[in-house]
Amino acid sequence: MVFTTNHKSKLDPALLRSGRMDMHFHMSYCSHEGFKTLASTYLGIKEHQPLFDEIKSLLQKTDVTPAQVAEELMKSEDANVALQALITRLQEIKKKKEDDKKAKDEAKVKNDTKKVDPKQLTYFI
Repeated sequence: MVFTTNHKSKLDPALLRSGRMDMHFHMSYCSHEGFKTLASTYLGIKEHQPLFDEIKSLLQKTDVTPAQVAEELMKSEDANVALQALITRLQEIKKKKEDDKKAKDEAKVKNDTKKVDPKQLTYFI
């Protein structure tokens, strides 16, 4: 039996004691090595330059799970099509991450600006 959770700290301690869940695995985001294993499993390929290099670069800039990568690789049996689809998806995730960060930074600047009391500003001429 397999249990999964994103919040181990919220589980009842009785579930975690010895004899209940004896093995605990931390599942991290997909690394390049993890991707290569998935590509070998789903597409039967070991290396595919330059697409592997581009995917490696994108994986370092995004937070995607192995399940998300596998989902893209399963969409086509053609390695070129599947890898290109993965690259497109990783680029979309990267852009969303960058846009979210930009929006957050802009909101912070806007909020910080609101906190300034114009009466307390020192002007230099």
